[in-house]
Order: sequence, then structure tokens, then C-alpha cells
Amino acid sequence: MSRSQGLFRSLWKVLSKEVKEQVGTDQFGNKYYYIPEYKNWRGQTIREKRIVEAANQKEVDYEVGNIPAEWEAWIRRTRKTPPTIEEILKNEKYREEIKIKSQDFYEKGKLLGKESNEELLAPPAETQIKGHASAPYFGKEEPSVAPTSTGKTFQPGSWMPQDGKSHNQ
Repeated sequence: MSRSQGLFRSLWKVLSKEVKEQVGTDQFGNKYYYIPEYKNWRGQTIREKRIVEAANQKEVDYEVGNIPAEWEAWIRRTRKTPPTIEEILKNEKYREEIKIKSQDFYEKGKLLGKESNEELLAPPAETQIKGHASAPYFGKEEPSVAPTSTGKTFQPGSWMPQDGKSHNQ
């Protein structure tokens, strides 16, 4: 940072009445700050801020796992209080236990192999579907050429006139 930028920043902090309060650090060396709500020199109310100063200042060196999930939740305001070291260590231990348990479960599943999977699966059903669900005769026998009737119901056939000849002779 150049000398003029440092001077400008310090002047800005004095004029803006911005007071950073360090609330904690994590195992990676990142520092977390809280800036309470304040009024700036123009009388505007600036809402509270939660910021992190990365231990590694270069943006290109940042990776997703560099901020613990507990601190990430605090920064994003999904939790009100900053996490404690004990809480972070407890959650880290719990994550490791879950990772080990899932690995054991995966290995047990591999040991059971295909034999147990074949026993558990039902044989595929052999169905033959004729027609289309939107057809009026879906799931029934296809209509015949000749009309059918049982007295109370009449089912027309698929009759078509032949060669355009009149049958009223």
C-alpha cells in the first residue's frame, strides 16, 4: 500500500467515526472485526458491519475453506454472537467423526457387494402397454371393425365408407 493510500485511509477513519472492534481470530490467523452502527460526518446512519481480514492478504491465494463455517455464519449474520474457540474445535471433531462413520458405511456397503443387492431388488415387471393413455380405449381391447352392442351400451367400430359409393341403392 502506498503512503498516500495509508494517509487517505486514516483520514477516512477519523471522519467516518468508524471504530473497529476485534472480536476474535481463527486457527488460520484470520482476524474478525465488528463495527457498530454509527452516524457519519454527513449525519447518515451506517448500519453495523462484520468484516474479516484474511491472514493471507492476496486474493489469488484465497480458498473456500479458509474461513471456518462458524465464522462464516457470523459474518453473514445468521448467528448473533461470534463463535468461541471451544465451539469451533468441538464442531471440527464432530465433522471428523461423521467423515469416519460415512467412510465405514461406504466400505461396509462395498463388502456386501452385488449379491445382497440382487437379493433385495424385485425382478423387473414385464408389462406390455398398447395404445396411448389419451385414447378412449386405453387399457381395454382395441375397437374392432364391426360395431358391438350389449343392449344398454353401444360401441361404434372403426368403419369407413368404401370407395365413396353410396350404399342406399
